[in-house]
Amino acid sequence: MKRVPRIVLTAALLLPAALAVRPTGASAQVPDARTVASRLRFAPLRFDPPEPIVRDVQGVKVFFHEDRSVPLVNVIARFEGGYGLFPRDAYATGTALPALLRYGGTATLSPDSVDQILEYYAIQTTFGGGGESVFSSMNTITEHLASSLELWGAMLRSPGFDTAEIEIWRGRELDAVRRHPDDPQRLAFSEFNRLLYGDHPVGWEMAEADLAPQRLSRESLLRMHGRILCRDNLMLGVTGDASWSEFKPLLERMLGSWPRCAERLPDPPLPKVRDTGGIFLISRPIEQAVIVLAHPTDVHLGDADYFAAQIGNTILGAGGFSSRLMARLRTEEGYAYSAASLWTTPNKYQGLIGALTRTRPENVVPALRLILDILEGVRAAPPSADEVSTAVDQISNGFVFNFETAAQIIARRMSFQAQDLPSDWLEKYLRGVERVDPPAVQAVFKRHLRPWAMTMLVVGDPERINLDALGAIGPITFLEPGSP
Repeated sequence: MKRVPRIVLTAALLLPAALAVRPTGASAQVPDARTVASRLRFAPLRFDPPEPIVRDVQGVKVFFHEDRSVPLVNVIARFEGGYGLFPRDAYATGTALPALLRYGGTATLSPDSVDQILEYYAIQTTFGGGGESVFSSMNTITEHLASSLELWGAMLRSPGFDTAEIEIWRGRELDAVRRHPDDPQRLAFSEFNRLLYGDHPVGWEMAEADLAPQRLSRESLLRMHGRILCRDNLMLGVTGDASWSEFKPLLERMLGSWPRCAERLPDPPLPKVRDTGGIFLISRPIEQAVIVLAHPTDVHLGDADYFAAQIGNTILGAGGFSSRLMARLRTEEGYAYSAASLWTTPNKYQGLIGALTRTRPENVVPALRLILDILEGVRAAPPSADEVSTAVDQISNGFVFNFETAAQIIARRMSFQAQDLPSDWLEKYLRGVERVDPPAVQAVFKRHLRPWAMTMLVVGDPERINLDALGAIGPITFLEPGSP
């Protein structure tokens, strides 16, 4: 029986030779901590994650790993399909679907009854989704597996979509829509996405019109459910205190009445990402202005440039206090408490490279100029070997946390399958980043980073921002949230 690896670092519970005996007397010399640390030696870490078996049950791919360490079973469901595959008038329905699978009851049980059974059997569940998928998980004590699986399966397969719960969800969303302009950072991110992606699911922001009763109803939820949560879109992951022979009959019973998909899902729409640059200002009388700037790039997950882009992004601003943006904007100049970079690499369309920070309105222009200077700097010269080594170490040292639990491993395998990535993608990823050197980082920035072509959005107080100096960087367009 294969168990989840436990990687443990120890000093053998014995004092290192440097500390084992402390000499006494006037001539005694005790080594300093740096010397002691340099003498420590550890056996090499072994990377040997468990490999789940893959089975087919009723046409559903199942990733299974037996783990007898604790008397619990985890089951994960992932469905292809989400609001991003459907027209805008289905946006609220697709967004509400995961929450109302959890809180809307089933065809035979009221929401309160579902809550009582979950509490009685101590069943933990999660429900979530995104633009192109819906997912859920269930964790239960082994002795309650059959009852728990039956209830969870009914919540997914035969939801009740209680109308009172729909109205509760609608009310919360309407309140969030009305509060949206009061959160400067959220406003900046949503308006920036809209600027770059336009009328595409990435750029959508919930509006009152989306939440109209004719767009969000029990009937619309049932239609969306039938398109997404059908058997052909389903993938399952199972791990825990049960053998395959014990679990398979329960799974066959759950899937036996699950309907096949009546029609294929539509292909995801491809956005036309804005690439013309410009400075946009949303007026808000706030103490901390928000700055977001980015432009599209063509680096995709697994491309030849992908690994150098990951290291480059860590050096630029994703590496926390060791990154250039943090070192110069916060530590050297004191313009901001935090600053970060982004480099997204979706498979199907262009990603973004850019930066973001918050600063006092009076510092918007100098902070923005400094960011642009930093961006030019990573193009002009390769990073130091120490910067690359630090970035690689950050990724490598955190790598083991991808494999802390068997459920985590199963979930990742399912994600790789959904993205058509090889099953050993994480191992390839680690090897890829470890091969990156300083010239490769500069080369990827020179190929893909164009600071002069950035779309820049500022949310802040125009009475305190030096508009003349900002206009010297580029023409300013005043923007009202939600305007075309």
